[in-house]
Amino acid sequence: MELAVIDLSPYLESGSELKELCGEVSRSLRETGALLVKDPRCTAQDNDRFLDMMENYFASSSDFKRLHERPQLHYQVGVTPEGVEVPRSLVDEEMQEKLKQMPKQVQPSTPKGPDCKWRYMWRVGPRPSKTRFQELNAEPVVPEGFPEWKETMDSWGYKMISAIEAVAEMAAIGFGLPKDAFTSLMQRGPHLLAPTGSDLQRYGQEGTVFAGYHYDLNFLTIHGRSRFPGLNIWLRNGQKVEVKVPVGCLLIQTGKQIEWLTGGDCIAGMHEVVVTDRTTDAIKLAREQNRILWRVSSTLFGHIASDAVLKPLGHFADSPLASKYPPIYAGEFVEQELSVINLKGNKGQL
Repeated sequence: MELAVIDLSPYLESGSELKELCGEVSRSLRETGALLVKDPRCTAQDNDRFLDMMENYFASSSDFKRLHERPQLHYQVGVTPEGVEVPRSLVDEEMQEKLKQMPKQVQPSTPKGPDCKWRYMWRVGPRPSKTRFQELNAEPVVPEGFPEWKETMDSWGYKMISAIEAVAEMAAIGFGLPKDAFTSLMQRGPHLLAPTGSDLQRYGQEGTVFAGYHYDLNFLTIHGRSRFPGLNIWLRNGQKVEVKVPVGCLLIQTGKQIEWLTGGDCIAGMHEVVVTDRTTDAIKLAREQNRILWRVSSTLFGHIASDAVLKPLGHFADSPLASKYPPIYAGEFVEQELSVINLKGNKGQL
C-alpha cells in the first residue's frame, strides 16, 4: 500500500475549507496513521541545508557533543547520546505481548538494548512565560563552531511546524471539528526539532536497530527526507511499510496526543529505524562519493501546549472509547511517557 501524497498548495492558496481534500487528510491519519505532504514552503534545498549542518555536527567527536548534554532537563534540549533512549518495545510488557501475536513477516526487529543513535533537541517557537512544566520548556543549547546553527534550526523548524499546522487544520475540518480545534491547543507548545544521528561507519551492518519499535508521545511528528533509508512504519491494519519519502515531500505521523484528542479514532503510529539492504546500498554509494557516513533524520515533534488539557474533543467525547482517555495536562502526560523510556528519573545514567 502506498501512502497518500497530499499537496497542501490548494488549501494554503484557497483560504476555504476544501472539505474533500481535508477529508482525505483525516481519513489517511485515521486509517494509516501517516501521510506524505508537499508544502511549497518546505523545499528540498531547505532540507539539504539542514542535513549538511547536522551531518557535520554528528560527525564531531563524542567529547565535543557531550558538552551539549542536559540530562537534568530529561534531555529535552541539547544532545542525547547513543545508549540513552530505551525503545518502548523493550520495557512495555503489554506491547511485547502484542508483538508476539503479530505475524512473523511483519514483526519489528528486536533491539538488543538502548538505541545506538544520537539525537539533538532544539526547541522551536515561543514558550509560555508561566508553566507548571518548566523543564519541558527550557532554553535551547547552541554548539560552538556552528555560526549558522540557530538560523538553520529555526528556519527549518518553523517551516515544518507551518506544515504540521496546515495538516492539523485540515484534519480538524475532515473530522468535523472547528478548524482551530487542534492548532489552538498547539500554541506555545514545546515543539522540538529533534534530528537523530546514526553512525553508519560503526553501525552500518544490515539488521542493526537505530530506533526500536515505538510510538511518538507528541501530537504529530513530521520528517524531512533522510539521505539513508531505513524507516519502517506500521499501518493501522498491521501492514509493515518501508517508507520512501519522495524528494520535496515530508512524512507526517500520528502521535499519542492526537490519539487522546480523538478518543482513539486516530491511533499513534508505530515505527522503527533499521539498517536494511536499501540502507547498505546507500552507504556504498556514499562511500564512493566520499560523503559523511551519518544517517540524519530530519524530525520535528509537534506538541500540544504543556498546560493544555488532553481529552477527547467535540463529538469524540461521545465515542465508546472516550473513557480510556481521561483528562490530563499535556505536560504531565509527557513526563509520564518520558519516565518509561529512561529520559526522566534516571538522570545521567547511560
